[in-house]
Amino acid sequence: MATATTAPASRPSPVGGSPGTKRRRSLLQRRQTRTAWLLALPFLLLFAAFTVGPVFASLVMSFTDMRSTDVRTPFAVDLAGIDNYTALFQDPLFRKVALNTAIFVAVGVPLTMVLALAAAVGLNRITRLRAFFRLGFYLPVVTSIVAVAVVWRFLLQPDTGPINQLLGVVGIDGPDWLGEPSLALPSVIAMATWRNLGTLMVIFLAGLQTVPRELLEAAEVDGAGRWQRFRHVTLPLLRPVLLFGAVITGIGYLQFFEESFVMTNGGPLNATRSVAYYTYDQFSFGNYGYASAASYVLFVAIVVLTAIQFRVLRPKT
Repeated sequence: MATATTAPASRPSPVGGSPGTKRRRSLLQRRQTRTAWLLALPFLLLFAAFTVGPVFASLVMSFTDMRSTDVRTPFAVDLAGIDNYTALFQDPLFRKVALNTAIFVAVGVPLTMVLALAAAVGLNRITRLRAFFRLGFYLPVVTSIVAVAVVWRFLLQPDTGPINQLLGVVGIDGPDWLGEPSLALPSVIAMATWRNLGTLMVIFLAGLQTVPRELLEAAEVDGAGRWQRFRHVTLPLLRPVLLFGAVITGIGYLQFFEESFVMTNGGPLNATRSVAYYTYDQFSFGNYGYASAASYVLFVAIVVLTAIQFRVLRPKT
């Protein structure tokens, strides 16, 4: 009588595969890593040469007395320690331009954000011609800042400017918008707000379209009015978008330069001169170490402002 034979049970393979498979996988991963670094090498070299290198060099330069005459012998300059930074804060002109920059940011950032949010809310409620109005608001953003500044300088001319001519029609003697120290900086802020409104409007409009309609309908059923729904439902959900808008606008406004350079040349009486403009002047004068110190003061101001915005506008958990 033949007896049935059973095949021996196959042994389970070890977890992770055989040693040979692991070795091949490791070799493949190392080869892929080397290839990735090789492909990234051109960018890394350019980034190190034109970004990391100059940033580090300017930081070192800010602690020296380097001038334009020392370019040929950069290692022969003397260390100045923190003398450049001390001289900055003792300079009345630097304190003046720092105040101008602070006013520009303190007024311009909230004004731009409020107007952009209002425009975004209005566009979010319409369906017809939304793309047309969105294009109209965004068009100044893609227009050259120099061209925008030249047009606004023409609009604000005291004698031939269209704005003062319109005021003259109703019997109002228009002021010299860019020639009076008390009006020059507000005029520049108005121009910057108008130009940057479109960027934030598009960002806020995208954020508004992500707000769940069910939450708004539930709040309406509970008796919440339009303002209450906006304040207690829409705004809290927009905090990440508001934070992003505040950060990019604050960074841009802290570095404002072209507006005053084209419209007022920093005047009148340095009323529109900014920290970036002051830094530009110092580089033009050949005070490289002093100008580098001014640029790093501006960098610290950007970091501090961004930290404050994250503290105030970060989403609540």
